[in-house]
Amino acid sequence: MAVAEFHHDAPDKLRHACALVAQWHAAGRRVWIHCDNDALAARLDQMLWVFEPLAFIPHVRDGHPLSDATPVRIGRDPASAPADAVLLNMSHDVPAGFEQRAHIVEIVSQDPADRDPARTRFVRYRQGGFDMQTRKAEA
Repeated sequence: MAVAEFHHDAPDKLRHACALVAQWHAAGRRVWIHCDNDALAARLDQMLWVFEPLAFIPHVRDGHPLSDATPVRIGRDPASAPADAVLLNMSHDVPAGFEQRAHIVEIVSQDPADRDPARTRFVRYRQGGFDMQTRKAEA
C-alpha cells in the first residue's frame, strides 16, 4: 500500500528536509524533492551541499546530464521522478500523478499558513487510498 508520511511542527522545514534526505541517502534510497519554484529548488540545492560538513549527499537539479545516475534529484515535474524514489513534496499542492507514488513525505512547519494547505493535501492522499502516517519533526 502507498504511504503518505507527514512530519508536523517542523521548526525549520528546509533543515528537516535535508536531515530526511541524508537519512534516506545513507539507507540507499533514491529521492525526488518536488519544488514548485526555482528559488526553493536553489535553496535546497545549496543547503544539501553544506548540510553535513563531513558527508556528501550526491544531488542534482532535474535536467542535469547526470540526473539519471544521481540518487537525489530536485525538480518541478514529478513525472520525471524515478518510480522507486521517495517523493519529498516541498510544494503547497499535491504533486501531479501522486497516485502513482509508493511513498510521499510532507513536512509541515509550525506556521498556520503552512498547516492549512497541508490539511488539504492530507485529505487528498487519504481519499487516494494512501496509508497515512504522522510524526513530530525532530529538526
